[in-house]
Amino acid sequence: MIRESILAPFLLSLRARDSVSPEDAARLEALPWRLRDAKADEEFILEGSQTHDSCLVVSGYATRIRHLSDGRRQLTAVHIAGDFVDLHSLHLNRMDHAVTALSSCRLAFVSHSALLDMFEAAPHMALLLWKTTVIDAAIQRAWIVCLGRLSAPKHLAHLLCELCIRLSVIEQTRNGTFDFPVTQQELADMLGLSIVHTNRSLQELRATELVVWNRNRVTIPDFAKLADYAEFDPTYLNLKNIPAGPN
Repeated sequence: MIRESILAPFLLSLRARDSVSPEDAARLEALPWRLRDAKADEEFILEGSQTHDSCLVVSGYATRIRHLSDGRRQLTAVHIAGDFVDLHSLHLNRMDHAVTALSSCRLAFVSHSALLDMFEAAPHMALLLWKTTVIDAAIQRAWIVCLGRLSAPKHLAHLLCELCIRLSVIEQTRNGTFDFPVTQQELADMLGLSIVHTNRSLQELRATELVVWNRNRVTIPDFAKLADYAEFDPTYLNLKNIPAGPN
């Protein structure tokens, strides 16, 4: 079924953290999803906009962005397949950031009213999706710590460890290798660094053979070694299957 293919990464992510009954999955599949594609660099949710839908990434990479008045920007999140980029918009009057495609993306939109109807009929689904927003917040805290306290090479290493774990959950890594199609400018804007400093950090990781990065493909030869270097603790990703509440 097309619905199953749309939701496959999302269901893998949910099931890594909670129970998802066949009835839960059927409710998700029955939602009135609307598909659209976005090109790399396309801003598909505008800062300051008032949204009436929430958007799930079906494939590709997206990012949240805050723009500064002088043209600089900070990328504040990386979203992969199975991520809702704006579930919190259910409770926001206006978006305080933009969401942009980092690569070609397939996106699925569903109306807030349809989500709220599902939550009323199935409280466990409300708890499941609430859990995803709580994990979003945990990731944001980890990013703040990295931005403020880790050296640039360790910050980059931490980001790669996080992505490797998150992508493995949705079965998009192989032997420590995954695709990460970003430019050096985009990577610099994630890390809060200049391109020069970002490149130096990447070269340091390559020189110590902690990371192999060829074009858009990243390989981590020894994950434990890189995680130790980056002071990476995956606790914040909440990868224990603990039911959030009644089914």
